[in-house]
Amino acid sequence: MFKIALVEPEIAPNTGNIARLCAATRCELHLIHPLGFILNDRNLKRAGLDYWSLVTIVEHNSLEQFMDQVYTEQAGFHLVTTKSRHNYNAGTYQPGDYLIFGPETRGLPSELIAKHPEHCLRIPMRQEARSLNLANSVAIIAYTALAQHNFPELV
Repeated sequence: MFKIALVEPEIAPNTGNIARLCAATRCELHLIHPLGFILNDRNLKRAGLDYWSLVTIVEHNSLEQFMDQVYTEQAGFHLVTTKSRHNYNAGTYQPGDYLIFGPETRGLPSELIAKHPEHCLRIPMRQEARSLNLANSVAIIAYTALAQHNFPELV
């Protein structure tokens, strides 16, 4: 299935909601440190409800370590950013691809975006809006990727 990667997530309830999404869709959740909360945070656990046993969580010490792993695996990856010309629905997603999202308050690092412009996708929105909620953005992209493959292993 797909791999959802959160780079330095800051808000525990967002990550909890995303963990619940991963549990429901069989997506792996990759958390890239530093985190803005501790993993046993009450709000994180509450947002994920009783789905934690259904989630595969992989932690990475840094963005550099994570990207090294992606390159080593020769995995496909998609950087979701407001700073792209390419709409998410034009993306071609393959099982095993990484769907990568930045921190809530600042997004993905500009150096990463500049290095991989062909991997960058955006969710269209009105110009006056800065961004969508992280958990909502992950849901939009994850379900688009799953839909391209007719929701494998989901009922």
